[in-house]
Amino acid sequence: MKSTQYLDQNAITWRQLISASLVILGCAACSGGSGGTSSSSNASGGAGSSSGNGNTGGTTAPAGTGSGAPSTVGDVLTYHNDPARTGQYLAETTLTPANVNPTEFGKVAFLAADGKVDAQPLYAGNVPVSGAAHNVVYVVTEHASVYAFDADTHVQLWHRSLLGSGETTSDDRHCGQITPEIGITSTPVIDRTRGTAGILYAVAMSKDAGGGIHQRLHALDLSTGAEMLGGPTEIAATYPGTGANSSNGVTVFDPQQYAEREALTLVNGNVYLAWTSHCDQGTYGGWVMAYSADTLSQTGALNLTPNGTEGSVWMSGAGMASDGAFLYLLDANGTFDTTLTAQGFPAGGDYGNAFLKLSTSPTLAVADYFATFDTVAQSSADADLGSGGALVLPDLVDANGTARHLAVGAGKDSKIYVVNRDAMGKFNPSANLIWQEIDGQLSGGVFGMPAYYNKVVYFGSVGDNLKAFPETSALLATTPTSHSAGTFPYPGTTPSISANGAANAIVWAAENGAVGALHAFNASDLGQELYNSNQSGTRDTFGAGNKFITPMIAHGHVYVGTTNGVAVFGLLK
Repeated sequence: MKSTQYLDQNAITWRQLISASLVILGCAACSGGSGGTSSSSNASGGAGSSSGNGNTGGTTAPAGTGSGAPSTVGDVLTYHNDPARTGQYLAETTLTPANVNPTEFGKVAFLAADGKVDAQPLYAGNVPVSGAAHNVVYVVTEHASVYAFDADTHVQLWHRSLLGSGETTSDDRHCGQITPEIGITSTPVIDRTRGTAGILYAVAMSKDAGGGIHQRLHALDLSTGAEMLGGPTEIAATYPGTGANSSNGVTVFDPQQYAEREALTLVNGNVYLAWTSHCDQGTYGGWVMAYSADTLSQTGALNLTPNGTEGSVWMSGAGMASDGAFLYLLDANGTFDTTLTAQGFPAGGDYGNAFLKLSTSPTLAVADYFATFDTVAQSSADADLGSGGALVLPDLVDANGTARHLAVGAGKDSKIYVVNRDAMGKFNPSANLIWQEIDGQLSGGVFGMPAYYNKVVYFGSVGDNLKAFPETSALLATTPTSHSAGTFPYPGTTPSISANGAANAIVWAAENGAVGALHAFNASDLGQELYNSNQSGTRDTFGAGNKFITPMIAHGHVYVGTTNGVAVFGLLK
């Protein structure tokens, strides 16, 4: 999923979040929703469904009781705060538009680490460590390390390497997208109901003494970093097909050809992984896998291009989104079969460059999809959707009073696509038959995620301003109602939002470049920049930007991954 246009440059718990969102933001938690298409936008659904809990219960083997530790209201246990990937943190009681300014707010600490932090940090409150309760920030690095830091004192509580004996991190596989080493790239996911204190799931890539490449799924105790559930599990998979790396009608997952870039997803007792290539090099397909959160055993594997090539899952680090029943993702350039079955699905089962809906039960499979009318030409030009991430919108009601279940995403073609999750539109060679398409409003490609808060979707494309698109009657505005004064260089920005319910909303955005920056904007008017980390000389700077980092807000602080650790921002003493 390399870009030919842009070169590489140097919570609350889910149920609590949803409850707060529904009560405070006025989202209608309607089930169902009719199919069909519309010339307009938006939808109801996943973010309004408590069944989307990324922290479902269960028992653990053999090291824990399954009781876990009690979650705190401010936990951030998964990428972009919830399985819908809204990016909204609604339990922020300290930071407000009034006190986030260069006088009162700035860098308060730096959490030093042994490599690049490409994954979003995570936060868990009230974790028992060495006999005392701590609020903990979890950080992973490309040197294959996992760190636990005290969120209040910034002291390192523990550190664990996920490399096997005699192993090193992987080289960059002759690709500058993740460099100079590949260790832990994707954002882990935390389940506080398993084990005695909760479990952090992470994927690490390594190289053994003989040059062999390994991909492994780990389950770590939140209190100690110890391996749990008999892990780690060596990742392997096969799937029927005659496509890339196949033999005798079976495709085989080759660990050296892939990186686990997209954030891990935990839904209904399974951890979901998806894999990207190294700069579109070599022979590869589009793999998605499921592993039991109880046992680390594989429960499903799917090749999205089983009879073709390419079609990897990149999404600039964004995790697959979920409405509690299905997974949603944007697949990168690859084979797409324009010959369709009677049901409108690709006859060869190849879904390169498509907006996909995956069923998770009884099997991992494509349940529905949308592909642009020019999807084959887009893949040939490396202008695919797969550079961006999918966001499941909360239940929204259209002008006729019908609940709509929608998702939104955008990629390299700079168009915003809103799909009806009940009838996504499939492929038509003449037109895009989807709920809403917005053209001409993003000046660059999208290499990240939008965010959602209080009926507004925020996008930050390459070389563009951060822009706000409000929703009315299940449709996004066709032009932004506000935007930042400044623009964001490649890869643009993935915004995150802090608020105390419906009050004090702030949009946070990280800027890449030789000198990185953290920006804060008034969520109701992006033209009002409250703060940026380069306003006060070197006091708040943190070095070069880190390409795909997403700010994480928790407990009065904002965390920004860097090339050698995590910069921590908060109120100055």
